[in-house]
Amino acid sequence: MGTTVATNALLEREGERTALLVTKGFKDLLHIGTQARPKLFDLEVAVPDVLYEEVIEVDERVVLCQEDCQLPRKDPKRIVTGSTGDSLEVWRELDLEQVEKDLRRVLSRGISTVAVLLLHSYTWSDHEKAVGSLARRLGFTQVSLSSEVMPMVRAVPRGYTVCADAYLTPKIHQYLKGFIAGFEGGLKDVDVLFMQSDGGLTPMEQFCGSRAILSGPAGGVVGYAITSYSQMEKRPVIGFDMGGTSTDVSRYAGQYEHVFEATTAGVTLQAPQLDINTVAAGGGSRLFFRSGMFVVGPESAGAHPGPACYRKGGPLTVTDANLALGRLLPSFFPKIFGPAENEPLSLEETMKHFHRLTEEINIFLSASQVAANGSNKSQNNTVPNSQSKMSVEEVAMGFVRVANEAMCRPIRALTQAKGHDTSQHVLACFGGAGGQHACAIARALGMKTVFIHKYSGVLSAYGLALADVVEEVQEPCSLKYEQQCFNELDRRMEQLCRRCRDTLCARGFSRSEATKSSDGVEFLVS
Repeated sequence: MGTTVATNALLEREGERTALLVTKGFKDLLHIGTQARPKLFDLEVAVPDVLYEEVIEVDERVVLCQEDCQLPRKDPKRIVTGSTGDSLEVWRELDLEQVEKDLRRVLSRGISTVAVLLLHSYTWSDHEKAVGSLARRLGFTQVSLSSEVMPMVRAVPRGYTVCADAYLTPKIHQYLKGFIAGFEGGLKDVDVLFMQSDGGLTPMEQFCGSRAILSGPAGGVVGYAITSYSQMEKRPVIGFDMGGTSTDVSRYAGQYEHVFEATTAGVTLQAPQLDINTVAAGGGSRLFFRSGMFVVGPESAGAHPGPACYRKGGPLTVTDANLALGRLLPSFFPKIFGPAENEPLSLEETMKHFHRLTEEINIFLSASQVAANGSNKSQNNTVPNSQSKMSVEEVAMGFVRVANEAMCRPIRALTQAKGHDTSQHVLACFGGAGGQHACAIARALGMKTVFIHKYSGVLSAYGLALADVVEEVQEPCSLKYEQQCFNELDRRMEQLCRRCRDTLCARGFSRSEATKSSDGVEFLVS
Protein backbone atom coordinates (compact mmCIF):
# COMPACT_ATOMS: atom_id res chain seq x y z
CA MET A 1 0.00 0.00 0.00
CA GLY A 2 0.91 3.62 -0.44
CA THR A 3 -0.76 6.55 1.28
CA THR A 4 -0.79 10.34 1.43
CA VAL A 5 -2.09 10.44 5.01
CA ALA A 6 1.23 11.74 6.37
CA THR A 7 1.69 14.20 3.49
CA ASN A 8 -1.76 15.72 3.93
CA ALA A 9 -1.41 15.91 7.72
CA LEU A 10 1.88 17.78 7.33
CA LEU A 11 0.57 20.15 4.66
CA GLU A 12 -2.61 20.93 6.58
CA ARG A 13 -0.89 20.88 10.01
CA GLU A 14 -3.36 18.32 11.32
CA GLY A 15 -0.95 15.99 13.07
CA GLU A 16 -0.96 14.94 16.71
CA ARG A 17 -0.43 17.44 19.54
CA THR A 18 3.26 17.13 20.34
CA ALA A 19 5.71 18.23 23.04
CA LEU A 20 9.45 18.61 22.37
CA LEU A 21 12.03 17.68 24.99
CA VAL A 22 15.33 19.42 24.29
CA THR A 23 18.58 20.11 26.16
CA LYS A 24 18.25 23.10 28.52
CA GLY A 25 19.30 26.34 26.85
CA PHE A 26 18.19 25.22 23.37
CA LYS A 27 14.46 25.84 23.69
CA ASP A 28 14.26 27.87 20.47
CA LEU A 29 16.68 25.76 18.43
CA LEU A 30 14.12 24.51 15.91
CA HIS A 31 12.25 27.82 15.78
CA ILE A 32 15.50 29.58 14.80
CA GLY A 33 16.46 26.74 12.46
CA THR A 34 19.35 27.23 10.05
CA GLN A 35 18.29 30.73 8.95
CA ALA A 36 18.56 29.56 5.34
CA ARG A 37 16.94 31.86 2.78
CA PRO A 38 15.96 29.78 -0.29
CA LYS A 39 14.54 32.91 -1.95
CA LEU A 40 17.14 35.48 -1.05
CA PHE A 41 15.44 38.54 -2.47
CA ASP A 42 11.94 37.97 -1.08
CA LEU A 43 10.82 41.09 0.76
CA GLU A 44 8.61 39.05 3.08
CA VAL A 45 10.11 35.96 4.68
CA ALA A 46 7.48 33.67 6.19
CA VAL A 47 8.77 31.66 9.15
CA PRO A 48 7.18 28.18 9.02
CA ASP A 49 5.30 27.04 12.08
CA VAL A 50 6.96 24.45 14.27
CA LEU A 51 5.20 21.13 14.72
CA TYR A 52 5.38 20.95 18.50
CA GLU A 53 2.95 22.68 20.84
CA GLU A 54 5.11 22.91 23.94
CA VAL A 55 8.82 22.68 24.81
CA ILE A 56 10.31 21.01 27.88
CA GLU A 57 13.90 21.94 28.63
CA VAL A 58 15.79 18.94 30.03
CA ASP A 59 18.46 19.88 32.55
CA GLU A 60 21.41 17.85 31.22
CA ARG A 61 24.58 18.58 29.24
CA VAL A 62 26.96 16.35 27.32
CA VAL A 63 29.84 17.69 25.20
CA LEU A 64 32.48 16.15 22.99
CA CYS A 65 35.99 15.95 24.41
CA GLN A 66 38.04 18.39 22.34
CA GLU A 67 41.25 19.99 23.50
CA ASP A 68 40.71 23.06 21.34
CA CYS A 69 37.13 23.63 22.60
CA GLN A 70 36.64 27.29 23.56
CA LEU A 71 33.63 26.73 25.82
CA PRO A 72 34.28 27.47 29.51
CA ARG A 73 35.77 24.26 30.86
CA LYS A 74 33.93 22.35 33.58
CA ASP A 75 34.94 19.36 35.63
CA PRO A 76 33.07 16.44 34.01
CA LYS A 77 30.98 14.14 36.17
CA ARG A 78 32.19 11.27 34.04
CA ILE A 79 33.58 10.50 30.59
CA VAL A 80 31.68 8.15 28.25
CA THR A 81 32.40 6.70 24.81
CA GLY A 82 29.95 7.16 21.95
CA SER A 83 29.11 4.80 19.09
CA THR A 84 31.46 6.76 16.82
CA GLY A 85 34.38 6.09 19.16
CA ASP A 86 34.46 9.70 20.35
CA SER A 87 34.83 10.50 24.05
CA LEU A 88 32.19 12.70 25.65
CA GLU A 89 32.18 14.58 28.92
CA VAL A 90 29.01 14.50 31.01
CA TRP A 91 28.95 17.98 32.53
CA ARG A 92 25.47 17.72 34.02
CA GLU A 93 23.67 14.46 34.75
CA LEU A 94 20.09 13.98 33.64
CA ASP A 95 17.55 15.24 36.21
CA LEU A 96 14.83 12.61 35.78
CA GLU A 97 12.77 13.85 38.72
CA GLN A 98 12.26 17.25 37.12
CA VAL A 99 11.62 15.63 33.72
CA GLU A 100 8.87 13.50 35.30
CA LYS A 101 7.19 16.59 36.77
CA ASP A 102 7.29 18.36 33.42
CA LEU A 103 5.98 15.32 31.56
CA ARG A 104 3.08 14.86 33.99
CA ARG A 105 2.15 18.51 33.50
CA VAL A 106 2.14 18.11 29.71
CA LEU A 107 0.19 14.85 29.91
CA SER A 108 -2.48 16.54 32.05
CA ARG A 109 -3.04 19.00 29.18
CA GLY A 110 -3.96 16.16 26.84
CA ILE A 111 -0.63 15.98 24.99
CA SER A 112 0.32 12.31 24.69
CA THR A 113 3.05 12.53 22.04
CA VAL A 114 6.64 13.58 22.68
CA ALA A 115 9.74 14.08 20.56
CA VAL A 116 13.09 13.88 22.34
CA LEU A 117 16.11 15.81 21.04
CA LEU A 118 19.15 15.89 23.32
CA LEU A 119 22.51 17.13 22.09
CA HIS A 120 25.05 14.56 20.87
CA SER A 121 22.51 11.74 21.17
CA TYR A 122 23.50 10.61 17.66
CA THR A 123 26.65 9.09 19.18
CA TRP A 124 25.65 8.59 22.86
CA SER A 125 21.95 7.89 23.31
CA ASP A 126 21.71 6.76 26.95
CA HIS A 127 20.20 10.06 28.15
CA GLU A 128 17.52 10.01 25.43
CA LYS A 129 16.66 6.38 26.14
CA ALA A 130 16.22 7.16 29.83
CA VAL A 131 13.81 10.01 29.01
CA GLY A 132 11.97 7.79 26.51
CA SER A 133 11.52 4.98 29.03
CA LEU A 134 10.16 7.44 31.58
CA ALA A 135 7.68 8.92 29.09
CA ARG A 136 6.36 5.49 28.09
CA ARG A 137 5.99 4.51 31.73
CA LEU A 138 3.93 7.64 32.37
CA GLY A 139 1.52 6.72 29.58
CA PHE A 140 2.62 8.67 26.51
CA THR A 141 1.32 6.84 23.46
CA GLN A 142 3.99 8.02 21.00
CA VAL A 143 7.59 8.59 22.01
CA SER A 144 10.06 9.41 19.23
CA LEU A 145 13.79 9.57 20.03
CA SER A 146 16.11 11.38 17.63
CA SER A 147 18.79 8.75 18.30
CA GLU A 148 16.44 6.08 16.91
CA VAL A 149 14.64 8.02 14.17
CA MET A 150 17.77 9.58 12.63
CA PRO A 151 21.07 8.86 14.45
CA MET A 152 23.10 11.39 12.46
CA VAL A 153 25.08 14.51 13.29
CA ARG A 154 23.48 18.02 13.05
CA ALA A 155 20.88 18.67 15.73
CA VAL A 156 18.58 20.96 13.72
CA PRO A 157 17.63 18.60 10.87
CA ARG A 158 17.63 15.69 13.32
CA GLY A 159 15.23 17.67 15.49
CA TYR A 160 12.93 18.50 12.59
CA THR A 161 12.88 14.84 11.60
CA VAL A 162 12.07 13.50 15.07
CA CYS A 163 9.33 16.12 15.49
CA ALA A 164 7.79 15.10 12.16
CA ASP A 165 7.95 11.45 13.23
CA ALA A 166 6.17 12.15 16.52
CA TYR A 167 3.69 14.49 14.85
CA LEU A 168 2.70 12.15 12.00
CA THR A 169 3.14 8.58 13.25
CA PRO A 170 -0.02 8.60 15.45
CA LYS A 171 -2.05 9.68 12.40
CA ILE A 172 -0.60 6.78 10.44
CA HIS A 173 -1.35 4.34 13.27
CA GLN A 174 -4.91 5.66 13.41
CA TYR A 175 -5.23 5.11 9.65
CA LEU A 176 -3.80 1.59 9.91
CA LYS A 177 -6.13 0.74 12.76
CA GLY A 178 -9.14 1.70 10.65
CA PHE A 179 -7.74 -0.17 7.66
CA ILE A 180 -7.15 -3.37 9.62
CA ALA A 181 -10.60 -3.20 11.22
CA GLY A 182 -12.17 -3.63 7.79
CA PHE A 183 -10.83 -7.19 7.48
CA GLU A 184 -12.06 -10.30 9.17
CA GLY A 185 -9.49 -11.40 11.71
CA GLY A 186 -7.69 -8.05 11.58
CA LEU A 187 -5.21 -9.25 8.90
CA LYS A 188 -3.63 -11.64 11.37
CA ASP A 189 -0.71 -13.56 9.80
CA VAL A 190 -1.04 -11.46 6.63
CA ASP A 191 2.09 -9.72 5.34
CA VAL A 192 1.05 -6.10 4.67
CA LEU A 193 3.73 -3.86 3.13
CA PHE A 194 3.73 -0.08 2.88
CA MET A 195 5.64 2.11 0.46
CA GLN A 196 8.20 4.45 2.03
CA SER A 197 9.48 7.78 0.72
CA ASP A 198 12.61 6.08 -0.65
CA GLY A 199 10.67 3.82 -3.03
CA GLY A 200 11.01 0.65 -0.97
CA LEU A 201 8.42 -1.45 0.87
CA THR A 202 8.47 -1.99 4.62
CA PRO A 203 6.27 -4.07 6.98
CA MET A 204 3.18 -2.30 8.26
CA GLU A 205 4.34 -2.35 11.89
CA GLN A 206 7.54 -0.47 10.97
CA PHE A 207 5.83 2.20 8.87
CA CYS A 208 6.42 5.60 10.52
CA GLY A 209 5.77 9.28 9.89
CA SER A 210 9.27 10.46 9.00
CA ARG A 211 9.53 7.88 6.19
CA ALA A 212 5.99 8.29 4.83
CA ILE A 213 5.93 11.77 3.29
CA LEU A 214 6.26 10.49 -0.31
CA SER A 215 4.54 7.16 0.24
CA GLY A 216 1.86 7.99 -2.37
CA PRO A 217 3.87 9.33 -5.36
CA ALA A 218 6.84 6.97 -4.73
CA GLY A 219 4.85 4.05 -6.15
CA GLY A 220 4.49 5.90 -9.45
CA VAL A 221 8.25 6.40 -9.69
CA VAL A 222 8.83 2.68 -9.25
CA GLY A 223 6.06 1.92 -11.76
CA TYR A 224 7.38 4.00 -14.65
CA ALA A 225 11.04 3.26 -13.85
CA ILE A 226 10.57 -0.49 -14.19
CA THR A 227 8.14 -0.43 -17.12
CA SER A 228 9.47 2.37 -19.36
CA TYR A 229 13.27 2.36 -18.95
CA SER A 230 15.07 0.24 -21.55
CA GLN A 231 18.23 -1.48 -20.35
CA MET A 232 19.38 -1.74 -23.97
CA GLU A 233 18.77 1.85 -25.09
CA LYS A 234 19.52 3.35 -21.65
CA ARG A 235 17.60 6.52 -22.47
CA PRO A 236 16.81 8.42 -19.26
CA VAL A 237 13.14 8.84 -18.43
CA ILE A 238 11.21 11.74 -16.93
CA GLY A 239 8.18 10.67 -14.90
CA PHE A 240 5.21 12.99 -15.37
CA ASP A 241 2.46 12.19 -12.87
CA MET A 242 -0.41 14.65 -13.22
CA GLY A 243 -3.23 14.19 -10.77
CA GLY A 244 -6.11 16.31 -9.56
CA THR A 245 -4.32 18.70 -7.22
CA SER A 246 -0.66 18.55 -8.17
CA THR A 247 1.85 17.20 -10.66
CA ASP A 248 4.87 15.14 -9.55
CA VAL A 249 7.95 14.87 -11.76
CA SER A 250 11.06 12.75 -11.29
CA ARG A 251 13.96 11.31 -13.29
CA TYR A 252 15.21 7.75 -13.75
CA ALA A 253 18.41 6.84 -15.59
CA GLY A 254 19.08 3.28 -14.47
CA GLN A 255 18.90 3.90 -10.73
CA TYR A 256 16.63 5.80 -8.40
CA GLU A 257 17.72 9.34 -7.62
CA HIS A 258 17.55 9.99 -3.88
CA VAL A 259 17.97 13.02 -1.68
CA PHE A 260 18.92 12.63 1.97
CA GLU A 261 17.58 15.94 3.15
CA ALA A 262 14.50 17.64 1.75
CA THR A 263 12.07 20.33 2.82
CA THR A 264 8.34 19.63 2.69
CA ALA A 265 5.76 22.19 3.85
CA GLY A 266 8.49 24.18 5.59
CA VAL A 267 9.85 21.16 7.50
CA THR A 268 13.33 19.83 6.67
CA LEU A 269 13.49 16.06 6.96
CA GLN A 270 16.80 14.23 7.18
CA ALA A 271 15.64 10.94 5.70
CA PRO A 272 16.17 9.14 2.37
CA GLN A 273 13.57 10.23 -0.18
CA LEU A 274 13.13 9.85 -3.90
CA ASP A 275 13.98 13.10 -5.68
CA ILE A 276 10.43 14.12 -6.63
CA ASN A 277 9.51 17.70 -7.51
CA THR A 278 5.90 18.74 -7.03
CA VAL A 279 4.07 21.70 -8.56
CA ALA A 280 0.56 22.79 -7.60
CA ALA A 281 -0.93 22.34 -11.05
CA GLY A 282 -3.31 19.47 -11.68
CA GLY A 283 -6.63 18.71 -13.29
CA GLY A 284 -8.49 20.28 -10.38
CA SER A 285 -6.36 23.46 -10.19
CA ARG A 286 -8.57 26.54 -10.33
CA LEU A 287 -8.41 29.19 -13.06
CA PHE A 288 -8.24 32.90 -12.25
CA PHE A 289 -7.86 36.15 -14.17
CA ARG A 290 -5.97 38.55 -11.91
CA SER A 291 -4.41 41.93 -12.74
CA GLY A 292 -4.51 41.16 -16.44
CA MET A 293 -2.84 37.77 -16.06
CA PHE A 294 -4.01 34.18 -16.44
CA VAL A 295 -3.36 32.31 -13.16
CA VAL A 296 -3.61 28.55 -12.58
CA GLY A 297 -3.73 27.31 -8.96
CA PRO A 298 -2.39 26.66 -6.43
CA GLU A 299 -5.96 26.50 -5.10
CA SER A 300 -7.76 23.31 -6.04
CA ALA A 301 -11.44 22.53 -6.49
CA GLY A 302 -10.90 19.20 -4.72
CA ALA A 303 -13.08 16.15 -5.19
CA HIS A 304 -16.10 18.07 -3.87
CA PRO A 305 -17.44 20.17 -5.44
CA GLY A 306 -14.83 19.46 -8.12
CA PRO A 307 -14.58 21.21 -11.51
CA ALA A 308 -17.56 23.08 -12.94
CA CYS A 309 -18.30 20.20 -15.32
CA TYR A 310 -19.02 17.91 -12.33
CA ARG A 311 -22.42 19.65 -11.96
CA LYS A 312 -21.90 20.40 -8.26
CA GLY A 313 -21.41 24.15 -8.43
CA GLY A 314 -17.63 23.97 -8.63
CA PRO A 315 -15.30 26.60 -10.14
CA LEU A 316 -13.46 26.57 -13.47
CA THR A 317 -10.42 24.29 -13.48
CA VAL A 318 -7.82 22.91 -15.87
CA THR A 319 -10.17 19.98 -16.51
CA ASP A 320 -12.83 22.44 -17.69
CA ALA A 321 -10.32 24.09 -20.03
CA ASN A 322 -9.55 20.72 -21.62
CA LEU A 323 -13.28 19.96 -21.91
CA ALA A 324 -13.94 23.31 -23.60
CA LEU A 325 -11.17 22.58 -26.11
CA GLY A 326 -12.60 19.16 -26.99
CA ARG A 327 -9.79 17.21 -25.37
CA LEU A 328 -12.23 15.41 -23.08
CA LEU A 329 -15.23 13.60 -24.53
CA PRO A 330 -18.16 13.32 -22.07
CA SER A 331 -19.42 10.19 -23.84
CA PHE A 332 -16.27 8.34 -22.67
CA PHE A 333 -16.97 9.06 -19.00
CA PRO A 334 -19.45 7.22 -16.74
CA LYS A 335 -22.60 9.01 -15.60
CA ILE A 336 -21.55 9.60 -12.01
CA PHE A 337 -21.76 13.39 -11.77
CA GLY A 338 -24.33 15.83 -10.43
CA PRO A 339 -26.00 15.92 -6.99
CA ALA A 340 -27.47 12.45 -7.49
CA GLU A 341 -24.27 11.16 -9.13
CA ASN A 342 -26.19 9.87 -12.16
CA GLU A 343 -25.42 12.48 -14.84
CA PRO A 344 -22.66 12.84 -17.46
CA LEU A 345 -19.99 15.55 -17.55
CA SER A 346 -21.57 18.90 -18.36
CA LEU A 347 -20.06 20.74 -21.31
CA GLU A 348 -22.86 23.31 -21.00
CA GLU A 349 -21.90 24.21 -17.42
CA THR A 350 -18.26 24.58 -18.40
CA MET A 351 -19.03 26.79 -21.40
CA LYS A 352 -21.38 28.96 -19.32
CA HIS A 353 -18.54 29.70 -16.88
CA PHE A 354 -16.05 30.29 -19.69
CA HIS A 355 -18.36 32.70 -21.52
CA ARG A 356 -18.72 34.72 -18.33
CA LEU A 357 -14.93 34.73 -17.75
CA THR A 358 -14.24 35.62 -21.39
CA GLU A 359 -16.55 38.63 -21.15
CA GLU A 360 -14.69 39.76 -18.03
CA ILE A 361 -11.34 39.39 -19.81
CA ASN A 362 -12.52 41.26 -22.89
CA ILE A 363 -13.88 44.11 -20.76
CA PHE A 364 -10.49 44.38 -19.08
CA LEU A 365 -8.69 44.34 -22.44
CA SER A 366 -11.00 47.01 -23.82
CA ALA A 367 -10.43 49.24 -20.79
CA SER A 368 -6.69 48.72 -21.04
CA GLN A 369 -6.80 49.61 -24.74
CA VAL A 370 -8.78 52.80 -24.06
CA ALA A 371 -6.27 53.81 -21.40
CA ALA A 372 -3.39 53.11 -23.78
CA ASN A 373 -5.07 55.10 -26.56
CA GLY A 374 -5.60 58.07 -24.23
CA SER A 375 -1.97 57.99 -23.22
CA ASN A 376 -0.85 57.85 -26.83
CA LYS A 377 -3.09 60.81 -27.80
CA SER A 378 -1.69 62.96 -25.00
CA GLN A 379 1.77 62.23 -26.34
CA ASN A 380 0.69 62.97 -29.95
CA ASN A 381 1.63 59.45 -30.99
CA THR A 382 -0.14 57.31 -33.54
CA VAL A 383 -3.12 55.49 -32.02
CA PRO A 384 -2.75 51.72 -32.48
CA ASN A 385 -5.55 49.62 -33.90
CA SER A 386 -8.09 48.31 -31.43
CA GLN A 387 -7.24 44.87 -30.10
CA SER A 388 -9.58 42.10 -31.21
CA LYS A 389 -11.58 40.31 -28.56
CA MET A 390 -10.54 36.88 -27.29
CA SER A 391 -12.73 33.88 -27.98
CA VAL A 392 -13.68 31.25 -25.41
CA GLU A 393 -11.28 28.78 -27.03
CA GLU A 394 -8.40 31.28 -26.86
CA VAL A 395 -9.07 31.89 -23.18
CA ALA A 396 -9.18 28.16 -22.42
CA MET A 397 -5.99 27.58 -24.40
CA GLY A 398 -4.30 30.44 -22.55
CA PHE A 399 -4.94 28.75 -19.22
CA VAL A 400 -3.69 25.41 -20.56
CA ARG A 401 -0.46 27.05 -21.71
CA VAL A 402 0.04 28.63 -18.27
CA ALA A 403 -0.46 25.22 -16.62
CA ASN A 404 1.95 23.58 -19.07
CA GLU A 405 4.66 26.12 -18.33
CA ALA A 406 4.22 25.60 -14.59
CA MET A 407 4.70 21.85 -15.11
CA CYS A 408 7.76 22.32 -17.34
CA ARG A 409 9.69 24.18 -14.64
CA PRO A 410 10.30 21.25 -12.24
CA ILE A 411 11.30 19.07 -15.21
CA ARG A 412 13.93 21.65 -16.19
CA ALA A 413 15.09 21.71 -12.57
CA LEU A 414 15.68 17.94 -12.69
CA THR A 415 17.45 18.01 -16.05
CA GLN A 416 18.92 21.28 -17.32
CA ALA A 417 19.72 22.59 -13.84
CA LYS A 418 21.78 19.43 -13.23
CA GLY A 419 23.53 19.43 -16.60
CA HIS A 420 21.29 16.93 -18.43
CA ASP A 421 19.90 17.51 -21.93
CA THR A 422 16.10 17.47 -21.57
CA SER A 423 15.58 16.61 -25.24
CA GLN A 424 17.41 13.28 -24.80
CA HIS A 425 14.84 12.02 -22.31
CA VAL A 426 11.66 9.99 -22.73
CA LEU A 427 8.54 11.47 -21.11
CA ALA A 428 6.70 8.75 -19.17
CA CYS A 429 3.19 10.11 -18.73
CA PHE A 430 0.71 8.77 -16.18
CA GLY A 431 -1.85 9.94 -13.67
CA GLY A 432 -5.47 10.81 -14.27
CA ALA A 433 -4.79 14.03 -16.22
CA GLY A 434 -1.35 13.32 -17.70
CA GLY A 435 -2.47 12.31 -21.17
CA GLN A 436 -4.17 15.66 -21.78
CA HIS A 437 -0.90 17.58 -21.49
CA ALA A 438 1.87 15.09 -22.38
CA CYS A 439 2.38 16.11 -26.03
CA ALA A 440 2.45 19.83 -25.23
CA ILE A 441 4.93 19.27 -22.39
CA ALA A 442 7.17 17.12 -24.59
CA ARG A 443 7.02 19.68 -27.41
CA ALA A 444 7.95 22.53 -25.08
CA LEU A 445 10.95 20.60 -23.73
CA GLY A 446 12.16 19.27 -27.09
CA MET A 447 11.38 15.63 -26.29
CA LYS A 448 10.64 13.29 -29.19
CA THR A 449 9.10 10.32 -27.34
CA VAL A 450 6.16 10.05 -24.95
CA PHE A 451 5.59 6.73 -23.21
CA ILE A 452 2.04 6.09 -21.96
CA HIS A 453 1.69 2.81 -20.11
CA LYS A 454 -1.54 0.86 -20.54
CA TYR A 455 -2.00 1.11 -16.77
CA SER A 456 -1.15 4.82 -16.71
CA GLY A 457 -4.29 5.69 -14.75
CA VAL A 458 -3.26 3.39 -11.90
CA LEU A 459 0.51 3.22 -12.45
CA SER A 460 1.30 4.28 -8.87
CA ALA A 461 -0.70 1.30 -7.60
CA TYR A 462 0.89 -0.95 -10.20
CA GLY A 463 4.34 0.21 -9.08
CA LEU A 464 3.65 -0.97 -5.54
CA ALA A 465 3.47 -4.55 -6.81
CA LEU A 466 6.83 -4.13 -8.57
CA ALA A 467 8.74 -2.49 -5.71
CA ASP A 468 11.43 -4.17 -3.62
CA VAL A 469 11.11 -4.85 0.09
CA VAL A 470 13.92 -2.87 1.67
CA GLU A 471 15.69 -2.73 5.00
CA GLU A 472 17.63 0.37 5.95
CA VAL A 473 20.13 0.90 8.72
CA GLN A 474 22.55 3.72 9.29
CA GLU A 475 24.98 4.81 11.95
CA PRO A 476 27.28 7.78 12.40
CA CYS A 477 31.01 7.46 11.86
CA SER A 478 33.80 9.76 13.03
CA LEU A 479 37.18 9.12 11.41
CA LYS A 480 40.02 11.25 10.15
CA TYR A 481 40.08 11.43 6.36
CA GLU A 482 43.26 9.47 5.68
CA GLN A 483 44.25 6.31 3.84
CA GLN A 484 43.82 3.83 6.71
CA CYS A 485 40.28 5.02 7.46
CA PHE A 486 38.89 3.37 4.31
CA ASN A 487 39.49 -0.15 5.63
CA GLU A 488 37.47 0.74 8.71
CA LEU A 489 34.71 2.23 6.53
CA ASP A 490 34.55 -0.96 4.46
CA ARG A 491 34.32 -3.05 7.61
CA ARG A 492 31.51 -0.91 9.05
CA MET A 493 29.61 -0.95 5.76
CA GLU A 494 29.85 -4.73 5.55
CA GLN A 495 28.45 -4.96 9.08
CA LEU A 496 25.49 -2.80 8.10
CA CYS A 497 24.87 -4.91 4.97
CA ARG A 498 24.99 -8.09 7.07
CA ARG A 499 22.43 -6.65 9.49
CA CYS A 500 20.10 -5.81 6.59
CA ARG A 501 20.46 -9.28 5.05
CA ASP A 502 19.84 -11.00 8.39
CA THR A 503 16.69 -8.95 8.96
CA LEU A 504 15.33 -9.74 5.48
CA CYS A 505 16.10 -13.43 5.93
CA ALA A 506 14.24 -13.38 9.26
CA ARG A 507 11.19 -12.10 7.35
CA GLY A 508 11.24 -15.13 5.07
CA PHE A 509 13.46 -14.10 2.17
CA SER A 510 16.21 -16.44 1.04
CA ARG A 511 19.86 -15.39 1.30
CA SER A 512 20.07 -14.93 -2.49
CA GLU A 513 16.90 -12.81 -2.58
CA ALA A 514 18.15 -10.68 0.28
CA THR A 515 21.30 -9.75 -1.65
CA LYS A 516 19.46 -8.68 -4.81
CA SER A 517 18.54 -5.04 -5.24
CA SER A 518 17.45 -2.87 -8.12
CA ASP A 519 19.70 -0.14 -6.79
CA GLY A 520 22.44 -1.76 -4.78
CA VAL A 521 23.74 -0.24 -1.58
CA GLU A 522 23.87 3.51 -1.05
CA PHE A 523 26.23 5.29 1.32
CA LEU A 524 26.12 8.89 2.41
CA VAL A 525 29.42 10.42 3.45
CA SER A 526 29.39 13.89 4.99
